Amino acid sequence: MTARTDDLFVRYMKAFSDSIEHTTGCPACQANQPCAAGQPVHERLARLQDAYIARQQHRN
Repeated sequence: MTARTDDLFVRYMKAFSDSIEHTTGCPACQANQPCAAGQPVHERLARLQDAYIARQQHRN
């Protein structure tokens, strides 16, 4: 595992944590209707998740 992969994983897990934290206190996001504040949080998670999965698939 390279430092770059580690950095991606750390950013991905931070985005996951941020998304969960936001959703916990946001009824709109809990109903899968992201609010203005939650939209960028969830989009960041989706982008990092896609990047992490792509990297893992590339490694196999």
